[in-house]
Amino acid sequence: MTPSEPPGGPDRTIRVLVVDDQTIVRAGFAALLNAQPGITVVGEAGDGREAVALAAQTRPDVVVMDIRMPGMDGIEATRRMLDRPDADLKVLVLTTFDVDEYVYDALRAGASGFLLKDATADELVSAVRVVARGDALLAPQVTGRLIREFTRQRRTRPQPPAELATLTARETEVLVLIAGGLSNAEIARRLVLSEHTVKTHVARVFTKLGLRDRAQAVVLAYESGLVVPGEGAQTP
Repeated sequence: MTPSEPPGGPDRTIRVLVVDDQTIVRAGFAALLNAQPGITVVGEAGDGREAVALAAQTRPDVVVMDIRMPGMDGIEATRRMLDRPDADLKVLVLTTFDVDEYVYDALRAGASGFLLKDATADELVSAVRVVARGDALLAPQVTGRLIREFTRQRRTRPQPPAELATLTARETEVLVLIAGGLSNAEIARRLVLSEHTVKTHVARVFTKLGLRDRAQAVVLAYESGLVVPGEGAQTP
């Protein structure tokens, strides 16, 4: 399965678990998603602990996860879900403009994307489909917050990990552009390549670096110092 394919193939129904401590919000998201072709909600949870248990039982493809919840929050729930050896799911985190400090932690925990809680119904449905097929969903507002968080945390340039040396020059270039939030189509236009060629480069980058999706690629690019906010790409 390539990074752009949905789980189980292009025609498989996307199984979704909705997690939010507000009953009305949770029910609304579930009803909206259940009404969409090719999507079915397999469970609802009101806190992180319940979500972890339900994820193990229902085996969703995508978890729509609120960050702020009593008890176990969405970040810890995400970490526990994805730490399972048999984990085969994506987490779409719901966030707001006032939770900047959580964005980086959620990405490090393995979240595949972020959706602002004031998003439209169409944006929610599209986001579920995007992360289900293995793409990262990093809205410009969220990416900006992520960069600010790296800027705040990094006082010295880190030593790049040895795995980066396994990438070709072109693969490194593709990784930098992924970290910039570009889609495969946008990378293809930037590098004057076919989209198929870009997909091949992306797949090789993921394999060589042991990455699950584009969100993890963003984290690695910044943490390694390959991309430094305000400075562009660095030579590994």
